[in-house]
Order: sequence, then structure tokens, then C-alpha cells
Amino acid sequence: MNQLLVKNALQSFINEDVGRGDLSAELIFQDNQVSAGHFLLKDDGVVCGLPLAKMVYDLLGGGVEVELLVSEGSYHPAGTVLAKVSGPIRTILTGERLILNLWQRMSGIATMTNQAVTELSDSNIRICDTRKTAPGLRVFDKYAVRAGGGVNHRFGLYDGVMLKENHIAFAGGIAKAVATVRQQTGQMVNVEVEVETLAQLKEAIAANADIIMFDNRSPHEVKEFQALMPEHIASEISGGITLSNLAQYRGTGANYISLGYLTNAVQNLDISFLSDTVVKGN
Repeated sequence: MNQLLVKNALQSFINEDVGRGDLSAELIFQDNQVSAGHFLLKDDGVVCGLPLAKMVYDLLGGGVEVELLVSEGSYHPAGTVLAKVSGPIRTILTGERLILNLWQRMSGIATMTNQAVTELSDSNIRICDTRKTAPGLRVFDKYAVRAGGGVNHRFGLYDGVMLKENHIAFAGGIAKAVATVRQQTGQMVNVEVEVETLAQLKEAIAANADIIMFDNRSPHEVKEFQALMPEHIASEISGGITLSNLAQYRGTGANYISLGYLTNAVQNLDISFLSDTVVKGN
């Protein structure tokens, strides 16, 4: 993860949640009161986001020791203790929910990605994400996809050209759209074109797109399209693919399958924070 983006995001999340202070923790506990607790995994799954705990506590003033007991991106059964923390009670409690929110979401994404990779079971096709992420959480969502065994599509509108149906319609066709882009970009910018028909596929190939996306195509259609693809052009499948039909695309010959549901239909992993109940200090 980009550390600057992460730090800025975490500070924004803290500002949103804490505001002028944590009334519950500050009214009950004193600065010098310390204790300990642990984070408990309550679902089976891939855990993700673990390094964020230390970052959150440091931004809240520090003093909390975080001991991670499992490795990032590893799979564990329910009942696993993920981490232990000790330090000022105020700080521990103030950061608890933010850490849980991020860990639960990121672990859910990593687990779902891992399930998709396992279900597809095709080492020649990479599972990737889309831009269908929660606003403000993209850096975390896309990192979680990688932790689950997937790869990232473009991060935003700025790091790759993707010509979809409306771009093509407004531009007057695939050939014209690709040519216009090529005139204004260098060799480092890839151009991807979305197609739905064989005629569009042939036009995208003739325009020498770098990547061609087969949109909402059946496994049979993907094989038909793939048979026409030159080796130097990568292919991507997208649209209408779920965990229930993903295995049908095994062996179709495509390079990538992009799955929006990895990040826009997240099923959080259940993780709790529990106090060890020993309090020190006056």
C-alpha cells in the first residue's frame, strides 16, 4: 500500500470518528491507566490489514504495543487470536472500532478473492478487481485483493485508458477512439477496449488495442473470441460472472477475469476485540 495515501486516509477516518475526543473513554479512564486485550477471528478466512493497527494507534498518540500473532494474507479458522495489544486504555478503546472496520472489510475482500481463485482453478487466468470500490477505501480494497491472491486492474482513471461502450459511441467507433488516444499518449500507457460482438472484436484487433475486454460473454463466446486474438493482445473477461458460474470460464484461454463483486458486495469477516480486564494505574 502507498504509505502516504494510507496515513492520510487513516487520519481522515480518525478525524471523522473521534472529532473533539472520545467521550466514553476519556470520561471513564485516566491517561495513566493501562491494560491489554486481543483481536479474535470469529469466521474462517484470509486475514488482511494487520499492519494498520499499529499505524492507527500511533496516529492516536502512540504508547500501544501491538503483537501480531499471524501473518498478513494467511488463512485461519474461527477462534484464532490475531493480535494482542497493551497500553493506555483510552488509546486502545478509541482505535478499536476503526481497526475492526478495516480488518473486517479487508479480510472479507481477501477471503472472497481467495475463494474466486480457488473456484476458477486456472493458473493461466488471473483474477482481478475493478473500480467498483467504496469511495475513500480504494487503496485498502485493492490491497486486500492482492492479499487474497488476485491482481489489480487500473487504480483509477489516470493510470490506463479503458474505452467502454459510451466512449466508443461518443468518439464515433473503436478505430477512431483508439487512434485519437494513440496520437496523444506515449508507449507507457496501455489502451483497453470493451467489445460485445465479433465485429467489434475484429475492429479492436485491427486498431491494435493492448487489451480487449469481452463484456458479458458466455464461456462458449469467450472461446470463440479468444480464437481470433493475436498473441500480443491480452484478453479480459468481465460482466455477469459470479462465484457460482466462475468455474465455467476455466480453460477459456483468456488472460484475466475482472470481478466487481470482490469489492462492491463485500461480506465482512467477523472479528472482535476483547479486553483482558487487567487494569493498572490510579
